Amino acid sequence: MSLDTDDGPGVTRRDALRAGGAAALAGLGGCTALPSAPVEAGSDGDDGGDPVAVASFFSFFDFGRQIAERTPLTVENLVPAGLHGHGWEPNASITQRIIEADAFVHVGPEFQPWADRAIQTIEGDDVDTALINVREGVELVDLAASLDRDEEGVGAQRGKDPHFWLDPRRAKQSVDNIAEGFAEIVPDHADAFRENAETYKSEVLDRIDADYEAIFDRSDRDIVQLAAHNAFQYLGVRYGVEMRPLVTNLAASGDVKPADIREAERVIRENDIRYIANGVFESQRPARQLLRETAVEAYFPVTPYAGVREEWVAENWGYEEIADNINMPTFEIVLGNETPEEAAPSAEWLEQWRNFEPI
Repeated sequence: MSLDTDDGPGVTRRDALRAGGAAALAGLGGCTALPSAPVEAGSDGDDGGDPVAVASFFSFFDFGRQIAERTPLTVENLVPAGLHGHGWEPNASITQRIIEADAFVHVGPEFQPWADRAIQTIEGDDVDTALINVREGVELVDLAASLDRDEEGVGAQRGKDPHFWLDPRRAKQSVDNIAEGFAEIVPDHADAFRENAETYKSEVLDRIDADYEAIFDRSDRDIVQLAAHNAFQYLGVRYGVEMRPLVTNLAASGDVKPADIREAERVIRENDIRYIANGVFESQRPARQLLRETAVEAYFPVTPYAGVREEWVAENWGYEEIADNINMPTFEIVLGNETPEEAAPSAEWLEQWRNFEPI
């Protein structure tokens, strides 16, 4: 697809937008100004002719870069470190970067409003950025019974829970979706994408699945109290444990009501819970209130892989490393399999993450 512009006939819209800069896109994104996302290491922001895919969500950026290994395709994460994947409103430069890219990896409709707007721009203006929906073909579960239907906030579709990637078996489908999307935009490397995807599924996702299964199977508990939003149901569904979110809204910014605290206090009391989990990128105030008002001794970190801390970026952590170093030790603790001292990967981990401070 091409446009007739001042640059001459036959110039693609992407080329015109590169020349026009962010001003040309000011009306497209409908977004507020926030810091733009960092370009991944090894890229100076100019793809030099090599193909580029951009991702709207950290988990699928990480899957994408694993699938693109040893190919000319570069994969970039659009969400800056320290921000949650679906509570962010980027500036117009992010829409520009999406339009400049060869592919946009996204989580499907009605999850990230800014991504939906970018997709509307791409489709409405016939931009030749390929759209890769990681959710295609994934079986979603119903929303948790504890969720008030008037408080759904964000979701894949009405009545369904969008956080499927927490389940490593469902995450495999998104890996295949990304691989097939990459194969379409860089067909000369289709075999490499598919081989990398198979390797990642068998060596990483299968291993994570087995480790989670072992952790949950060892536990005598069948309930976990989370001082976090409603993002962890897929782990409960997969491994047979009830996940009790304090924030019943699907959005990480959901408010905690007095009734939510009272319900958590009841669950903690009736199940003799001593340790709870709290979202890394969420408020610690409700967790601290439960520390004060119940028998809970400490809270520890969990994350739905929706964002990254600066030190995780520095250490090149992805989905696998976050599962190993954040979620798994915490579930060992909150399920009662091990004491915090036994489950912690190191004394430094325990010092940092026991009743951790906001980022």
